[in-house]
Amino acid sequence: MLRERGKGLRKERFYSICSRHAIPDKDCKLCNTGTWQNVAKGTAGNAVYKVWPGLLTNLEQATESANRVVEIHQRLSQWLRIGVKLPQIDTFVRHQLADLDSKSCFRGYKAKGVKPVFPSYSCLSINDCIVHGTAGSYSEPIKEGDVLSIDIGVSYRGFIGDAAWTYIFGEPSETVSKLTSCAKDAILSGIYMMTPESPFKNWSQTVQQTVENAGFHCAEGLGGHGYGQKLHMDPFLPNMVTGTYLDDTKFKEGMLLAVEPMVCVGTGKVRHDKSGWPIYTADGSLAVHYEHDVYIDEDGPVVLTEGLNNINDLILK
Repeated sequence: MLRERGKGLRKERFYSICSRHAIPDKDCKLCNTGTWQNVAKGTAGNAVYKVWPGLLTNLEQATESANRVVEIHQRLSQWLRIGVKLPQIDTFVRHQLADLDSKSCFRGYKAKGVKPVFPSYSCLSINDCIVHGTAGSYSEPIKEGDVLSIDIGVSYRGFIGDAAWTYIFGEPSETVSKLTSCAKDAILSGIYMMTPESPFKNWSQTVQQTVENAGFHCAEGLGGHGYGQKLHMDPFLPNMVTGTYLDDTKFKEGMLLAVEPMVCVGTGKVRHDKSGWPIYTADGSLAVHYEHDVYIDEDGPVVLTEGLNNINDLILK
């Protein structure tokens, strides 16, 4: 069911999503007209999803933004080197965003309960930092043995692209090799489960089982999310079933989701200073993070950022 970006899709079956998911009321042709034809409805928590056949614009925009995320990662993979510092990486990302006529959807982002706005152009999470690392959160040069998750958030012509990949510096240890392979297997195996009308728990169970069967842990309380013209939107997509309330919410044709397993070596417990952004493993063990943008087509999931699967993420120079 997993298919490459743009292959086998039929224009007349693309969907745009109304204001309650991705499009502001002022821009939503559906809410403005009140006319509904052949509308599929589904619920996820308090959110109501209404999908409308025949409007291709939003998927085109989502694909364009996703392409820019992949392009920046490709440029990063060629530019990264041992000894670089996080502020240098963030500056590089800033320049690539500008070159692609795009903006960072992370810099200046406000989150409930976190006082400072996000200060960086990218999320740079090194070693025991699981997610939301900033350019100033780690001051040392990157050395052999470090692992770094780089999360790129693009805003292009009003639409978001959001995907992360973990880069390994130097020859990986056995633990790092197993950890990264496990996390990659988890995200791809989980995406196979994202078929229309299948429950969210199929994703959550698959990711958790893949991770735990390899001897690792999903970061607790973290997961994927809907996106569109905003970075974070309903629904929340948990990476595990343990300790998580999962109702009968189902994947619906037309959904755009950023899916992102965060996998830790020693524990799924996390440590977070609520006055700041970075989230760490509670025991200081390594963590990795992979994220794809996925569109739910009538025939199954379409990975808009599938180019990341072939990226060079081993930095030896």
